[in-house]
Amino acid sequence: MLSVDPKQISTKQLHGYLLGAVAPRPICFASTVDAKGNVNLSPYSFFNVFGSNPPLMIFSPARRVRDNTTKHTLDNVMATKEVVINIVSYAMVQQMSLSSTEYPEGVNEFIKAGFTEVPSEVVSPPRVAEAPVQFECKVTDVIATGTEGGAGNLILAEVVYIHINETILDDAGVIDPLKIDTVARMGGNWYSRAKDGIFEVPKPLSTLGMGVDALPEAIRTSAVLTGNDLGMLGNVTALPETANVEAFKENASETYQYLITSGTNKEVHEEAQRLLCDGNISEAWLLLMAGTKTNDSE
Repeated sequence: MLSVDPKQISTKQLHGYLLGAVAPRPICFASTVDAKGNVNLSPYSFFNVFGSNPPLMIFSPARRVRDNTTKHTLDNVMATKEVVINIVSYAMVQQMSLSSTEYPEGVNEFIKAGFTEVPSEVVSPPRVAEAPVQFECKVTDVIATGTEGGAGNLILAEVVYIHINETILDDAGVIDPLKIDTVARMGGNWYSRAKDGIFEVPKPLSTLGMGVDALPEAIRTSAVLTGNDLGMLGNVTALPETANVEAFKENASETYQYLITSGTNKEVHEEAQRLLCDGNISEAWLLLMAGTKTNDSE
């Protein structure tokens, strides 16, 4: 058995051991606002519920290991003492992952990741409409566990209002674990799905993904492509270059030639969706750019 003294290894290596072993971890998808009202949305897997009277949740935005800076979420919570904790289902995991990209202060991750803002009833931060459950919370305390990179900041959040999508309830009015279909974090790129086991979501780019808001309208408003599909498409730095799209058209298979010239958007987007499912994001993008028609109503 490997025995390790935490003080004898790097924080990065220790972080990997901790996250790989303590898993799966539920995800706190936290929406906050700063003192000026700018919205921020970011996921955290140092999270759980710690009581029901009062209803208390705790999550921890750790200080960045690389430079010992703090997250926008922590800064916002310190300023406003409010947060909405949105629960993440499988249907929104790719968009959630995209939102974890470290966009500059003031950038709204709701917009970059393609989520819908819904006003809260009691607190200032908006809720994520796509989340199956949303907890409006007042922050009662913030406990710093240290001052160096990797140290946690325990945010104690008391639930003051709850919103539940009724489609996830069973006949007795209880949340059905299969219907809510939550996901949880594991080590590395791995996640766990409540009803299907583990799966992989590549980490967002070290450079900034262009975001769902940068997708061409006919793709962003597709009747076929899901939120997860759009999240994967938005996690690239830029649209394919025109020369690459033209080369794709010239060398496309007979099937793809049909889709590009005569296929409906529905047909093109269904094939692109299959490519995305197989992890072929670059090819999916080329097909979408080559075959999507701006005047197609399907």
